[in-house]
Amino acid sequence: MFMASLRDTDPRHLAALLAVHEYGTFATAAEALGFTQSAISQQIAQLERGAGVLLFDRPKGPRPAELTPAGHALVSFARRTLTRYDEMDERLDLMRRGIAGRLTVGTFQSASAELLPNIIGNMRRDVPDVDVRLDETDDLDELVNDVITDENDLAFTVDLDSDPRLTIDLLGQDPFVVIAPANEAIGPLTTPAEVDRHPLIGQPDSLTGQKMIDDRLIAAGIRPEFQFRFVNNAAVQSMVRSGLGWAVMPSLAIDACDPGIVVMRTEPALRPRDIQLISRAGRTLLPAAARFKTISGEAAAQLLNR
Repeated sequence: MFMASLRDTDPRHLAALLAVHEYGTFATAAEALGFTQSAISQQIAQLERGAGVLLFDRPKGPRPAELTPAGHALVSFARRTLTRYDEMDERLDLMRRGIAGRLTVGTFQSASAELLPNIIGNMRRDVPDVDVRLDETDDLDELVNDVITDENDLAFTVDLDSDPRLTIDLLGQDPFVVIAPANEAIGPLTTPAEVDRHPLIGQPDSLTGQKMIDDRLIAAGIRPEFQFRFVNNAAVQSMVRSGLGWAVMPSLAIDACDPGIVVMRTEPALRPRDIQLISRAGRTLLPAAARFKTISGEAAAQLLNR
């Protein structure tokens, strides 16, 4: 048994309904919409089949077509529906042009502190209607997993190897440096042996960043022993400023303008870490993601080359 339904209604049928109602006749509605009169008649007939009732009384002669009670009810629905279509068209147009939509970005502590303020500021300036949401963790595996499972569109990572599941953009290299209390300054360079003679302050050894530091120190011949450990980068630097030890940190993780510390490079240099921006391979992202990648590359180049 046939059940009338509007589910298969074409938006053009609703536009034809409104045009006939506004202009009074099928002929004038057809002229306004750029169709033939027979095409408008067919569209209204199809709409009536979907509705299961007549929508117009069609008097003979020059008198205008008149809406039936069902037609009046459907006119209100047609206006709301076509308005929603127009709103969605506008929204999709903004998304196509990369100036609207939502991006979710995974990040880690030093990227959040140093890279993101410039990136988000430039995104707000260039594409203010793009909503950027941030998800911070220092767990590298979590950052990767959230991109692969589409929890996040993009993520900042470090030192990832090639992975067929991911598109990995290298933003730059972040050198590891040594920070010491300002009154213990011995020049712009130090050696692994000198670092080994001082108590060290670091982060918990469960964190990805600290594991990278430990690996580099061991490769340089240092078996690191830490006096204090803090999750927060600023707390590590504060303890160094207080004279309680030295720290090895990536340059993005420190405030180099702090007058209470001195920043030194090691000779030979510790291997720098790669700062990356990842997305899931094969996934279609908003055009705004391309703008975010460009701005991220610019911000990283400016900071890492300082």
